[in-house]
Amino acid sequence: MGGIITIIVLAFIALILIMTNIRIVPQAHAYVVERLGAYQDTWGVGLHVKIPLIDRVAKRVSLKEQVADFAPQPVITKDNVTMQIDTVIFFQITDPKLYTYGVEYPLAAIENLTATTLRNIIGDMELDETLTSRDTINTKMRSILDEATDPWGIKVNRVELKNIIPPREIQDSMERQMKAERERREAILRAEGEKRSAILVSEGRKESVILEAEAEKQSAILKAEAKKEAAIREAEGQAEAIMKVQQATAEGLKMIKNAGADQSVIALKSLESLAKVADGKATKIIIPSEIQNLAGLAMSLKEIVNKDEN
Repeated sequence: MGGIITIIVLAFIALILIMTNIRIVPQAHAYVVERLGAYQDTWGVGLHVKIPLIDRVAKRVSLKEQVADFAPQPVITKDNVTMQIDTVIFFQITDPKLYTYGVEYPLAAIENLTATTLRNIIGDMELDETLTSRDTINTKMRSILDEATDPWGIKVNRVELKNIIPPREIQDSMERQMKAERERREAILRAEGEKRSAILVSEGRKESVILEAEAEKQSAILKAEAKKEAAIREAEGQAEAIMKVQQATAEGLKMIKNAGADQSVIALKSLESLAKVADGKATKIIIPSEIQNLAGLAMSLKEIVNKDEN
């Protein structure tokens, strides 16, 4: 009976030892395992069992990309201007073994390395160049830091200058300069606007003059066409009147001829026509002898008629 209890106790102890020495490594993590104080293995994702009292997990390492935001560092430019610059580092652990045994305090090492690298780069640049060359500074720092941290199992993916804070007097001077630049641009824009407005006004006046001239031209053309049309209609009316007179004369002659009028009637008609022709528009008329004799006869007949009436 005592042997059975001993076996149960030993089995229970063995189960506890097994359960306490089982490790499950989650995703994007790695465990550095030592055996009797020496590096043994790096466990990846999955189920692992270590030997009790011999193996131990020396370090649990996250393989995710990490962000380190460092406090502002004082740096001096080439033209002796002291500025405060804070940086943000994006890094990732690529080798858990080197990260565990390469450097004692990795983040402190990266921060100090970042500060010294930043001072070296800014020390070769002037203030204006520093303010306008962030991409260049970021690229140089990333290259230097990535090379320096490679023996530590760290890869620097990105470096960003978060803030560049120049001295207060420099900021005031820059603000005045920016204000003057904005006022200059405003004056240029205003002058360009006025110039454009004057050009548009001139073009509008020119267009107005052209339109007025075109309107006058069209008016003159219409007046000339109206006069021409009136003259044509007047000429057509006169021609039509002459034609009707000629037709009436022809009809009258035809009627006289059909009526069998003698030479005396024709002479009298001719005399009436001459009288109309000489109606205040001629001072001298030559009358044929036949018409003169007939006129004398007419006067004699008129005198006889007058006597009879008396």
